[in-house]
Amino acid sequence: MTAKLLNHLAEGPASAPPLLLGPSLGTSLALWDQVAPELSAAHRVVRWDLPGHGGSAAGLIGPGASVGDLAALVLELADTLGIDRFAYAGVSLGGAVGLHLAVHHPERLSSLAVLCSSAHFGGEAPWRERAERVRREGLAGLADTAEARWFTPGFSVPGLVRDHREADPEAYAACCDALAAFDLRDRLGEITVPTLLVAGRQDPATPPAHLREIADAVPTATLVELPGASHLAPAQCPRAVLSALRTHLDGPAASGMAVRREVLGDAHVDRAQARQTPFTARFQDFISRYAWGEIWTDPTLSRRERSMITLTALVAHGHHDELAMHVRAARRNGLTPQEIGAVLLQTAVYCGVPAANSAFATAQRVLAEEETG
Repeated sequence: MTAKLLNHLAEGPASAPPLLLGPSLGTSLALWDQVAPELSAAHRVVRWDLPGHGGSAAGLIGPGASVGDLAALVLELADTLGIDRFAYAGVSLGGAVGLHLAVHHPERLSSLAVLCSSAHFGGEAPWRERAERVRREGLAGLADTAEARWFTPGFSVPGLVRDHREADPEAYAACCDALAAFDLRDRLGEITVPTLLVAGRQDPATPPAHLREIADAVPTATLVELPGASHLAPAQCPRAVLSALRTHLDGPAASGMAVRREVLGDAHVDRAQARQTPFTARFQDFISRYAWGEIWTDPTLSRRERSMITLTALVAHGHHDELAMHVRAARRNGLTPQEIGAVLLQTAVYCGVPAANSAFATAQRVLAEEETG
């Protein structure tokens, strides 16, 4: 990888809609570890590191840098990867980069998500002072207090603190210079792309009021506040962040994934997502978008009725693994063991006794596991 390009990690199908994810000051692309893999089912996800952070070269920026300089590096990365127009989501300084892109390069963005960030970061003085301190003393002292600034008490992500400690002090200070000079409050009304704002209610660095200020000024903005979240919401509340981003980015696929989890359970869906590869990613997205996002969300039939129909179809085709999964789903959808038995008894008439016999064996095993579990 050229030293003139931001370090990055690309996940998901190359043909999927591109989504760029930006980090917070002091972190690396690992900030998105619990969110990016699932987003890659439907997107070409590209995470990037700030200069001097993670794997990005420190020399990409210098003293007096601006958020515009960082945005230019992001556009250079996108151009190199052959990405013309993309969705963008960023945390804190990464979110500021997104706001800059939305104001100055709106033709490049299809949508914007700004997480735990601001249109200004509390004035120049604190950031100039931090930059001077880091240039003088290094990052050890700041890294020691990082978790108190990033998370609610008792929560910890050692890997992110390590990234903070190992960042290049000069590049970190240059990022502080960028934050010191950043103020887009008078330009927010120019943002026209669909915009999601995510605030952590316990965030001391960029409190919800900062995100509300953006929401009030951006005509297309939607604001989501996350209870229990501090400054690095993707690390502390990944499931809530994932849900908000999916709804913002994907529409039917997002609602489909929610229904899929409600019917099949988080454990099953988590296993399926963990097994996902670039080869299977589009199929997983297909399931979420059509089976769960269109069919299972259709209010014409209740979920109980859909479970009965699904059980019958699976018996008819002998899909015993899927049958076991949907026996569990039927219980989750409110069917009693007696009702499940009645459905399987009817399949003996219309699908054949051997098929029903195997189905009863599968269902009995699942129901027994439920009783003992």
